[in-house]
Amino acid sequence: MRDFLEFLIKEIVSKPEEVEVTENNDGEVFIYDVHVSNEDMGVVIGKEGKNIKALRNIAKAKAIKDNVRIQIVLEENQESSEN
Repeated sequence: MRDFLEFLIKEIVSKPEEVEVTENNDGEVFIYDVHVSNEDMGVVIGKEGKNIKALRNIAKAKAIKDNVRIQIVLEENQESSEN
């Protein structure tokens, strides 16, 4: 699933080399933390959140087929712009 999500996200961003998806398992739910560049954050979220919702729905369909529960978290980069 991690590779699947990474593939989908890399196809829509302008800096695919900065895409990172990490997988954590808290027992019954697989949690996927998605990190993208600050410039690509808007693309991944999309207008009114439509892109991230679509990504979550596609991943959810695959998770149902694989009989697992998932959660996708879009992490904000912690880069500061100090002068």
